[in-house]
Amino acid sequence: MVEDEKVNYDTEELLEKDFTPKSSNKKRIIIIILYIFLIIFAVFCVLMTPTIKLKGKEEIKINYKEKYKDPGYVAKIVTKDVSKKVKIKGKVNTKKLGTYELEYTIKNFIFTEKVTRTVKVVDEEKPVITLKGSEEANVCPKKEYIEEGYEAKDNHDGKLTDKVTVKKEKEKWTYEVKDSSKNKDKKVRKITYSDKENPTIELSGSSPMYIITGNTYTEPGYKANDNCDGDLTEKVKVEGNVNINSAGTYTLTYTVEDESGNKAEAKRTVTVQNRSYVSTGSGCNKAGAIYLTFDDGPQNGTTSKILDVLKNQGVKATFFVTNFGPDSLILRESQEGHTVALHTATHDYARLYASVDAYFNDLNSVSSRVKRVTGKDSKIIRFPGGSSNTISRRYSKGIMSVLTSEVIARGYRYHDWNVDSEDAGACASKNPTASCVYNNVVNHLSKSRCNMVLMHDVKWYTANAINDIITYGKNNGYTFEAIDMNTPMVAQRVNN
Repeated sequence: MVEDEKVNYDTEELLEKDFTPKSSNKKRIIIIILYIFLIIFAVFCVLMTPTIKLKGKEEIKINYKEKYKDPGYVAKIVTKDVSKKVKIKGKVNTKKLGTYELEYTIKNFIFTEKVTRTVKVVDEEKPVITLKGSEEANVCPKKEYIEEGYEAKDNHDGKLTDKVTVKKEKEKWTYEVKDSSKNKDKKVRKITYSDKENPTIELSGSSPMYIITGNTYTEPGYKANDNCDGDLTEKVKVEGNVNINSAGTYTLTYTVEDESGNKAEAKRTVTVQNRSYVSTGSGCNKAGAIYLTFDDGPQNGTTSKILDVLKNQGVKATFFVTNFGPDSLILRESQEGHTVALHTATHDYARLYASVDAYFNDLNSVSSRVKRVTGKDSKIIRFPGGSSNTISRRYSKGIMSVLTSEVIARGYRYHDWNVDSEDAGACASKNPTASCVYNNVVNHLSKSRCNMVLMHDVKWYTANAINDIITYGKNNGYTFEAIDMNTPMVAQRVNN
């Protein structure tokens, strides 16, 4: 019992004693200080470490060759914006497919922050197939479709025409192409088989045509063509006839039909005129009209003065030109609305009336000049000396009978005259005057017919008479016309 109490006493005593060494207390203090330092350092690190926040997505897709514009970013230290201090490493080349990384970095003392954005340059644009011709092709019933062509282009791969696959079916052709990025395009050309187009008939020569009674009518010819059946000339039917012995207007009708039942029609009118009234001009369809016509020009001084008068008076005339004189006057005649007609290249009777070929060689020469200067073809002519001339007998007997028919057969219209100013005849005396030309013209005018007036624009006295002639015509109810292809011919009796 006594021992137990002793033991208990010792235990309590021991408990009351402090056995912790003094060095342990120091360690505790150090640890506490260290913890405090670490906490302060951690707070310092948190406060001093910058942050970068990317605007937009961290992974961006951009199409090939599209301009890349960075969405931006925000960098802060605590609450202070330090975005300007961010450095970006890396570039995006949108001209080259691939994946690019942009690294955004900012430093503050010993602290560095990095973030990365991924930019993928991709090709999501499909290539384009372009069909040449129509996407809805019409083919003749008995023919196969002939490829009109196509091309394919891609924004990245460039020309892909040779990679196009074509699937050919009866009623459609399908075109497909794929670029290196697996983008595809597809086009379909629909094909129908029918012929809804009419054939065409082209008449050679002129319409209307004019011939003199007794002259032979020679068909100038025609051609017929069809888009599907080709040349149909042999299938053309001609209805109507021309009575060369009876004056009047005759109509010839040309018709043709293709294998699909499409039809075409053309008409030619042929006017047969009596020599008796053609020579007086009573066959003209514009009674009271004055046709001022000028031969042998152009010539500086005279032709230009005549053109000035015509312009001031507002009158149109007809000039039968040669290969003499300046081109500029022929061009002016055309530009001011006058008819530029053909006379002769040389005015050499012995040369041009030697044969039919010689005449047309001469005519073709002056015709070429007019086309070169004016850009227009002229089919209106006047024979040197007129169709009634007899001087041609010296060089080729009967040539005028041949030529008057042949020029018409070749599509020309020839015009003589029924009013002679005599400016190359009686008025061309030792003392030529404008009054002589004036009187010869006005004294032979008639309102019951057309008046085809022969003058020469190479005569100075004719140039001086024109203004008074026009004034007289206007004051007395006449009209003024220029010859065109529809003007009925005033032709004289052929004497060779």
